[in-house]
Amino acid sequence: MRHYRFKVFVINPGSTSTKLALFHDREKVLQTSVTHDAKVLNSFAEVNDQLDYRMDVIKEFVEKNNIDLSDVDAFVGRGGGCYPVPSGTFEVNDLLLQDIRNNVGRTIHPSVLGVQLAALMQEKYGGRLFMVDPICVDEYTDVARITGVKEIRRRTESHALNLRGTAMKHCKIHGIDYKSTRLVVAHIDGGITIAAHDCGRQVDCNEGAGGEGPFTATRTGTLPLMGVLDYLEDHSDEHSIAEMRRLCTGTGGFVSHFGTSDADEIYRRVKEGDREAYIVWEALGYNIVKYIGSMAVVLKGQVDGILLTGRYTRFKSLIDGIKDYVGWIAPVYVYENEVEQEAMCAGALRVLRGEEEPKIYTGKGMVKSEFCDSYTCSQ
Repeated sequence: MRHYRFKVFVINPGSTSTKLALFHDREKVLQTSVTHDAKVLNSFAEVNDQLDYRMDVIKEFVEKNNIDLSDVDAFVGRGGGCYPVPSGTFEVNDLLLQDIRNNVGRTIHPSVLGVQLAALMQEKYGGRLFMVDPICVDEYTDVARITGVKEIRRRTESHALNLRGTAMKHCKIHGIDYKSTRLVVAHIDGGITIAAHDCGRQVDCNEGAGGEGPFTATRTGTLPLMGVLDYLEDHSDEHSIAEMRRLCTGTGGFVSHFGTSDADEIYRRVKEGDREAYIVWEALGYNIVKYIGSMAVVLKGQVDGILLTGRYTRFKSLIDGIKDYVGWIAPVYVYENEVEQEAMCAGALRVLRGEEEPKIYTGKGMVKSEFCDSYTCSQ
């Protein structure tokens, strides 16, 4: 007789890691975070080619810890690669799984593997299959989507799980209503996304996996367009469009500068007096604060708090530098531990307990156009 009601297994592939956790109700009883070197990940031509490699990580975790999944109630996979959707918990259907496999969202990020890996586990062990707040959660207005090229729209590709989860955790701790609060939330890790949360909605964010925002361990971040065109022209013999995409999302950032995505290695060089490492490290923080500032402007400066989360919060000098730049905007709060796994489990539990109905994925067109003449939709 088990002492808990529901057993939930969550699978969270990230840009430089695979995170796994087993929950008994909301209690996390086992977890792991396996870091992958960029050289290994870049050896795969396409993200989907990493499926077996990441599955081996899961199998090793299950076998090493003698985890019995014969009575599992649900598997939850981090979502990405489908068409944009509203926030919430989706019960994975054939259409959703098909669209993710085909990567209709054209996402170059390992989140496209989460639901696929969870589906393979569910096929073996049973239980229900969910996706919670994928990276393509879209709560933007049309104004936020427009660019200077008619055919190109800004897309939503963010760490929605951790951004929303951290915002709601912060509000719970401080006894405030998430739907009445304005926050800037920054996920600072192997990938970096910085979002404006306006009264319960993530109304804007840099398109992290799409090459917008601060550079990261493996991504170029925002680049001057003419510089990109010059680069392509100068390297036309060695860079195809596919290779340029890999530079933007897999071989840029720290990898481009130093040949490694290991932030601890870069920080070690900084502490040892490496001038180049110091400048790049300082530039990382400088890029982050620029985007925090831009999201504060989206909220018209009415910011109740700036929340910093993600594994890079372990670097005190980086966080102190960010605070020095943005502390005048609003109080800065640091949440060292990400809540992605907890948020995935919580979304599944709400459905398993009958507290809410799961959303059903219907493909393209789930997110409706919306115009708001005040930029954000706060009342």
